[in-house]
Amino acid sequence: METGYTIAEVSDITGLTAHTLRYYERAGLLSPPGRGSNGHRRYVESDLGMLRILTRLKATGMTIQEMRRYAELCRSGAATFEARRVLLEEHRQQVLDRIAALRGDLELIESKIKFYAEGDTRDLAGP
Repeated sequence: METGYTIAEVSDITGLTAHTLRYYERAGLLSPPGRGSNGHRRYVESDLGMLRILTRLKATGMTIQEMRRYAELCRSGAATFEARRVLLEEHRQQVLDRIAALRGDLELIESKIKFYAEGDTRDLAGP
């Protein structure tokens, strides 16, 4: 029996499509996986770990270029820990800034909900 996961299994585990997995490989986000005796991709646990962090970074708005840089740093080994930390700290600040902006947006929405729930009609002509 072959070791590792097939692309279909990784797709099931991660929720990423096979197309996305192949794209991540072409884009330099994921190292090319090993191949089974049949020539098909065989992913290992470290690939799943990288996909988990890449999925979270993408979900928090990191660009493909930044994700590629992070992946390259990871592939370069422990000597890049400091550069990875700096990259992630910068991204964290961007996420915190977006969260703060969203909180402000939410406050406005909540005030409008309260306004309408109270039946106030002064706002009929405005946004």
